Amino acid sequence: VQLQASGGGLVQAGASLRLSCAVSGRTGSGGNMAWFRQAPGKEREFVAGLRWSGGSTAYANSVKDRFTISRDSAKITVYLQMNSLKPEDTANYYCAAAPRGILSTLRIPSSYDSWGQGTQVTVSS
Repeated sequence: VQLQASGGGLVQAGASLRLSCAVSGRTGSGGNMAWFRQAPGKEREFVAGLRWSGGSTAYANSVKDRFTISRDSAKITVYLQMNSLKPEDTANYYCAAAPRGILSTLRIPSSYDSWGQGTQVTVSS
């Protein structure tokens, strides 16, 4: 599975951005997709994830009610709509795929087999 993330940029606090993750080489209809982020000097952290089959979603508490993860099955693309951005959301954002992932591993970085190259999001105050 190959992942291509895009959509990052420099915005002011309160603005919105939509990240996209184009998926290629995917087979099967199950597994997990997720967005993680990593700020300088910090560990990679879970942001949002979804079950490809059924569409169940999960969010980090820090982004709940501001971010929305979704998928377009026809385009095989996963999106992260980010609203009301804050300076603390500044990070490099990565999409990840786990074709054999299960619900209990949705938030666990080590459970993901494929990672995109990352797209930088910078939020100024």
